[in-house]
Amino acid sequence: MPALVTPFRDGAVDLDAFAAFVDWQIGEGSHALVPVGTTGESPTLSHEEHYAVITACVEVARQRVPVIAGCGSNDTRTALAHLAHAETVGADAALIVVPYYNKPSQAGLIAHFTALHDATSLPIIIYNIPGRSVADMSVETMAALATLPRIIGVKDATGNIARVAQQRLACGADFIQLSGNDDMALGFNAQGGVGAISVTANVAPRLCAQMQEATLKGDYAAALAINDRLQPLHAALFSDTSPGPTKYALERLGRMSPDVRLPITAPSDAAKRAVDAALAHAGLL
Repeated sequence: MPALVTPFRDGAVDLDAFAAFVDWQIGEGSHALVPVGTTGESPTLSHEEHYAVITACVEVARQRVPVIAGCGSNDTRTALAHLAHAETVGADAALIVVPYYNKPSQAGLIAHFTALHDATSLPIIIYNIPGRSVADMSVETMAALATLPRIIGVKDATGNIARVAQQRLACGADFIQLSGNDDMALGFNAQGGVGAISVTANVAPRLCAQMQEATLKGDYAAALAINDRLQPLHAALFSDTSPGPTKYALERLGRMSPDVRLPITAPSDAAKRAVDAALAHAGLL
């Protein structure tokens, strides 16, 4: 499930390029779409742009695949507004990041997610990424939230593969665990995960989807072969600040402009060389 980039042109959101990109993603086999997460440069989108991108994603997808709208904020009131918009325009679920910068306690996390849960009919996926949010949702807190009927899963970007087994035991086997780290996605599923919200899937959606399908069938040999093709790309897309390398890769593939918004800048020449080599290794260029 790609964490979709947001195309820009001349400083503005390029909704035409975004619509074409969504169509391509679906045609390539992506199982769901995740607009306006971190990879979508959500911190630099105005609320109007944020809502326009989610609306466009829903309209272009036309229920062919689910749309999991990024609705998180470090302000509960803002997250509630994002969630209300996503529900109104027909998103299928919401991705809610652990509030960043203000470092809430575990009790604060329970209160935040409970307030969002109680305000919507959408399923909610927790996004736990302590490297960006600083706050780390504990396994015990996640287990408490998993008892709420619309808290259905987690995008886990802790980088701790042991969390998958721990959360499976604490939250139940039906709690949906999705990897937030492409370089760990294969091992994540072996521990009990069932998918990934992926940066690499922006660039190699068909290969990422095929790898996930292979793991869900228990064919880890096939999945490993695909992962061998993708591993350099997983690294190259983070060889400079994301999503700069990803947008450069998509420009190389003819999909969109590489424009990013400050404080993100274009990737370095070394990062571009790494991306070019990884695209060639994967057979994409």
